[in-house]
Amino acid sequence: MATRTKKTATAGEQEVEETATSGKAAKKPAARKKTTAKKTTAKKASAKKAAAKKTASRGKGKKGELATVEASAEEEGDEAPSRRGKGPHYLVVVESPAKAKTIKKYLGSGYTVKASVGHILDLPKSKMGVDLEKEFEPQYEVIKGKEKVLGELKKAAQGVDKVFLATDPDREGEAIAWHINQQLRHPDSYRVMFNEITKPAIQEAIANPRQLSQDNYDSQQTRRILDRLVGYQISPILWKKVRRGLSAGRVQSVAVRLICERESEIKAFVPQEYWTLDALLEGPSGPPPFKAKLSRVDGKKVDLRDAATTRGLVEELRNASFTVTKVDKRERRRNAPAPFITSKLQQEAANRLHFTAKKTMALAQRLYEGVLLGEEGQTALITYMRTDSTRLSDQAVAGVRDFILQTYGQDYLPEAPVVYRTKKGAQDAHEAIRPTSLEYPPAKVKAAFDAMNDDMAADMFRLYELIWNRFVACQTKPAVYDQTSADITSGRATFRASGSTLKFPGYLAVYGASLTPEEEAAQEKARAAGDETADDGVGDLPVLNDGDALSLQKLVDEQHFTQPPPRFSEATLVKELEERGIGRPSTYAAILSTIQDKKYAEKIEGRFRPTDLGLICNDLLVKHFPHELDVTFTASMEEKLDQISEGEANWKTVLKDFYAPFKETLEKAETEMRDVKREEVKTDVACEKCGNIMVIKWGKMGHFLACSNYPDCKNTKDFKRDAEGKIVIVEEETTDELCENCGKNMVVKRGRFGKFLACSGYPDCKTSKPISIGVTCPDCKQGYLTERRSRFGKIFFGCNRYPDCKFAAWDRPLAEACPQCQSPYLLQKFSKRDGPFVACPNKECDYRRQIEEPGAVPAASGTSPSPDASSAA
Repeated sequence: MATRTKKTATAGEQEVEETATSGKAAKKPAARKKTTAKKTTAKKASAKKAAAKKTASRGKGKKGELATVEASAEEEGDEAPSRRGKGPHYLVVVESPAKAKTIKKYLGSGYTVKASVGHILDLPKSKMGVDLEKEFEPQYEVIKGKEKVLGELKKAAQGVDKVFLATDPDREGEAIAWHINQQLRHPDSYRVMFNEITKPAIQEAIANPRQLSQDNYDSQQTRRILDRLVGYQISPILWKKVRRGLSAGRVQSVAVRLICERESEIKAFVPQEYWTLDALLEGPSGPPPFKAKLSRVDGKKVDLRDAATTRGLVEELRNASFTVTKVDKRERRRNAPAPFITSKLQQEAANRLHFTAKKTMALAQRLYEGVLLGEEGQTALITYMRTDSTRLSDQAVAGVRDFILQTYGQDYLPEAPVVYRTKKGAQDAHEAIRPTSLEYPPAKVKAAFDAMNDDMAADMFRLYELIWNRFVACQTKPAVYDQTSADITSGRATFRASGSTLKFPGYLAVYGASLTPEEEAAQEKARAAGDETADDGVGDLPVLNDGDALSLQKLVDEQHFTQPPPRFSEATLVKELEERGIGRPSTYAAILSTIQDKKYAEKIEGRFRPTDLGLICNDLLVKHFPHELDVTFTASMEEKLDQISEGEANWKTVLKDFYAPFKETLEKAETEMRDVKREEVKTDVACEKCGNIMVIKWGKMGHFLACSNYPDCKNTKDFKRDAEGKIVIVEEETTDELCENCGKNMVVKRGRFGKFLACSGYPDCKTSKPISIGVTCPDCKQGYLTERRSRFGKIFFGCNRYPDCKFAAWDRPLAEACPQCQSPYLLQKFSKRDGPFVACPNKECDYRRQIEEPGAVPAASGTSPSPDASSAA
C-alpha cells in the first residue's frame, strides 16, 4: 500500500507529519526519535535546552528580515534536500547556474538554489502551437533536452516549505517563473525579484516575496503568440514564393526594412557640389596664424555652389583688409551623460570598445551573474543589464557621491544629486545599469580578471570599466570650457574664427573627452539647422579685440560633395530602433543577430548592407503586408504590450484586434504575391553554347543567368551588375588542380551543398570533387576534410573519402595542433554566452581561446555528430 509522507514546519510551530493512505489523510504529532545517548548532567541538559531555544528564536525571524535556519544546504547538482534540524527548508530557482552559485553564497544554510537554464516550456517548433479556435490558447510543451532539468527541479521541490522563483526581473523571467510554478505545483510558491545580485538585495527579496504577476505573464505570452502568428503564417508563403527556410518576424522584418530603405536612399542620392573658403590669418601679436571659416556673404549664409563663384570671391578678397568686428567670450558647459540603459550601453560599447551588441550583452550577463574575484569567490559586479530606465537608487547615488568626494575632491561633487529624466514610454521597471558596489573599482578587480583562465576576461573587464566610469561620471560636475568666437569682416564677406579651452574637466576626468552618441547626434542636428557654433574648434585663439586689423596669410578654397546618409552600424541601428519604439532592451541584440544569420543583411566594414535575398523579401513583405511591417504599427504594438503588463488592456482583445485584418491580408498574399521562384527576366546576353538568350532566374544561391532553352540547354552563369546596371558575367574561378580523368583545369562551382570542384570540360567530363578546408582527416590520415551540408541544410565537416571514412564534425576543424595535448587539429566553436572561440576536441584537454569573429556558426557542438553524410555526398 502506497504511503506518502510530507513534513511541514515553520519556525516556532510544532512539526507535523501528514500521512495519506488510500486517499485519506490524518494528522498527528510527529514522533520524536528515541536516543541511545547516556544521561547527561543537569548542567549539560540545561545548556542544551538553552541552545535549542536560541535556535528556535533565530528561526522565527523578524518581519521583513531573512529567516536564518539551521538546516542542510544543497550544493549545485546535489540530490533533493534532506532534513536536518527543526528549521524550514527553501528552494530558490534561478535561470543560470552561474547566478545560482553566486546567490547560494549569500543565502547560506537552509536554501537549495537550482537553475532552470532558461525556459523549460515553449511553443512547439513543428507547428504554430496556438489554437485559433479557442481564443489563441497556447499549447506549451517541455523543451527538448530540458526533461532532466525539470526532473531535478521537481525532485528538489519535494519536501521544501517554500519555493522562491527568482528568475530574471523582466517579462521573460516572469514567463519562466510561471511555467516552473505550473510544473512544480508547489502550494507555497512565490516570486522574488532583485535588480542586483548582492547580499542585501537577495536577502531583501527573499524576505519580501510577492505573488506571480498575471499581467506581466500575459504581456510576454502575447508577444510570443504575436510572433508565432506572424512568423508561422508569413514564412510558409515566403517558402513557396522565394525559397524554403526563410522566416519573417514582427520586429526583425521591420529592422530589415530600415536597412533596405537606407540602401534605397543611398542609391537614389545625387551628390551636390559645394565649396568652402577658409582664411589663414595672423593677429596683431603675430604668429602663429589661426584659421577662420567663411560664414556669410552680403549678410546671408554662405552658399558656394561652383568653382567659378568661389574663385571669383577669392580674387575679390585677396587684397582686401581683414578686421575683427565682434569678439564673443563665454563659458560653455558640457554636461555628463546619463547612466547606461541597455541601448546606450550597446551603442557606447560599439563606439569605444568595438563590441557587437550580442557580445556586449553576453559579457554584461556574466558581470551580472557573477565572476570569480579571488578569495571573495563568485561576485556579481553590475546590476540587471536589460533596462530602459536612467533611475538610480538613493543608496547608490549616496555611495557614488561619497566616492567622488573621496577620490576627486569637493570641486567635482555637485551640490545636489543629478537626476536624469527617463524617456517617455519606458517601462522603468529597473534601475539603470551600474556597479553593484563601489567596493570594486576597476583598479581593485583588474588583477582578478587578469588571473582568470578565460579568454573573455579582458573584454569583461573593459566593459565593466566602461560601466563603472559612466556611473561615476553621471554624478560628477559638468566640464567647463572657455569659448571664444570672433566675427571678421573683409569686404562683403564675414569669416568666423572660434576656439575653446578646457577650464575645468569635471566628468571628463572620469569618462574621457570622446563624444557620446547623444552628443554626436545633437551636434549633427545643430549643424543641419545652420548653427554656426556646432563646429566650434578646440584650441586657443590669439588675444583679439574689436577693431583689430589682421593680416592675411593665405586663402584656402576646397571643393566638396554632399554625402548620402551612412549605412547603419550596430550602434546606429540600435539607436534607430530605440528612437522609433521598435523592440525592447532585451531584443535588440537578438534582432541584429537574426537578420545576419538569416542572410537578409551582412556587415561590410562594420556597416549593414541588405543582401539580394533581403531586398527581395523586403519588397514582397512591404507590398503585401504594409500594415504589419509599418514602423509606427510595430511601435504601437509595443505600447499595447506595455498596457497589458500594466493591467490596462486585455491580451485576448489585443490579439483579436490584430488577427482579424491580418488573416484577410494573409489570404490575399497567398494568391497575389509574385512567385520569385518561377520568374524569368529576359536579358540581351546570348548563351555561348546554343545561341539562345539568357534569362535571370532565382535559386537557392541567389540570382543567376540560365539559358532560356532549358532543359535542352542547361548552361548557367553567375553575374553581377556594373555601376550603370549592366549585366557582367562572372567567370568561373579556375584552379591549378588538374582533372584526374582528362587533365583539364578544375573550376570552382556552386551546388545545393555549397562550393565544389568540377572539371572545366563539363559536360564531356563530369569529374567533380569536394574542396579541401586544409585539414588532413584525423581518422584515416589519408583523406582531407571538406565543408558539406546535411539533407536538412546544416553545415558539417567530413572526410572526402566517405563512405570509406566516416569522420564528421559540426564545428569547423582548424589545421593547428593543440599546444597542450598535441591533438592534430582544433575546433572553431560558438556559444551563445561566450561567442566564437577555439577549443581542443580532446575532452580531457581544457585548451580554449577566444576569437573575434566566427568563420562559421555551427548548429550544435560535438566532434562526432554522425550527420547523414550520404545525403550530402
